[in-house]
Amino acid sequence: MQLLYALVFGCTLVMVSSDMPQSTYPTKYDDYNPDDILKNDRLFNQYFICLTKKKGCTTAGELLSAIIPDALATSCAKCSAKQKAIGEKVIRFLYFNKPDEFAEMSKIYDPEGKYLEMYIASGGLI
Repeated sequence: MQLLYALVFGCTLVMVSSDMPQSTYPTKYDDYNPDDILKNDRLFNQYFICLTKKKGCTTAGELLSAIIPDALATSCAKCSAKQKAIGEKVIRFLYFNKPDEFAEMSKIYDPEGKYLEMYIASGGLI
């Protein structure tokens, strides 16, 4: 889906990238439990700082921040079904439980609000 699918990756999916174009994002980390990150302030803050400040990132976090714009632009077209399901979970968590963090990430990755608008119009956050 839109903006927060990208954020899903930041919170739950550590992406591995290559120089070759890919038709889907790697699924290597699809079995990670997003609750382990979302409900652990220390882990959540590490990912949040990486994705918003672009510092303190692991190599995987740096790759993730490079993937976010593509995930937004393509409505997560390269996401697996599991990544989309996890995305829904993370979107709702951020929107309803961490609105300040959601707003800060939106300013970076969706400054015009177009991805969030598309997400809501598609039935998200209902």
